[in-house]
Amino acid sequence: MTETAELIDNEFLRQFELKVENDMAIIEYSLQERKIFLTKMIIPDTIRTDEFELEFIDMVFSNIKERNISVVPTSPEIAKFVRRNRKYKRMLPVGIRI
Repeated sequence: MTETAELIDNEFLRQFELKVENDMAIIEYSLQERKIFLTKMIIPDTIRTDEFELEFIDMVFSNIKERNISVVPTSPEIAKFVRRNRKYKRMLPVGIRI
């Protein structure tokens, strides 16, 4: 479902957007110094599946990793994703444990 979709970093609205068909999945963020706080995830029920959610979050983390920014997941769904995917724990700032 996400293979043809393009992840957009809407800096004006401070959110990552992924448009799928007529729906849009969103992860809101706050950028402070060299840290990005992932605060809220909104996925419409029409496209929400566990697989889609994981792919979407993975796309966002890959984008952030390219920019060499630390991640602070404050959204419960995103914190759960980090707990299950150890490779992204390296992106957490020093002193942050999930």
